[in-house]
Amino acid sequence: MDIFQNFPLWAALIAIGFAQFIKVPLAFIPTRKFDWRLLTSTGGMPSSHSAAVTALSTALALEEGLSSPLFAISAVFGIIVMFDATGIRRHAGYHATVLNQLVADFNKLVHEVKSWPKMHEEEKREELKELLGHQPIEVFFGGLLGIVLTLFLHTMV
Repeated sequence: MDIFQNFPLWAALIAIGFAQFIKVPLAFIPTRKFDWRLLTSTGGMPSSHSAAVTALSTALALEEGLSSPLFAISAVFGIIVMFDATGIRRHAGYHATVLNQLVADFNKLVHEVKSWPKMHEEEKREELKELLGHQPIEVFFGGLLGIVLTLFLHTMV
């Protein structure tokens, strides 16, 4: 099957997996806690989205050349993804933080004003995801990871 020999695809997928995995030990350093939820979460250091798109572009550059239309498509796609990660998605995370605080404050106010008995549904409420986007340094290192990892994989294959 040709899909198993598609180096750009596998380089991108391996970059995603490696970037997600490395978030756990990197987060352990300052917190001294292993947070295995980081394996499947968005945001954080390094950006797995950036690692994936740079790995894809690097692999296509190695296989097809820098003048290839496939490389051009992947490079533009990568730029858009990385710009989005540092812009829109990061600001959506800021908005989620403010909204979560407003909801918490409102719920506290309602609870204090009306002295209602504890309700089980309050425990079931889900907060909005705050860690959506990336700081520019996280995108940079995600991108760097994708390039370096793909160059390493290319020499191994």
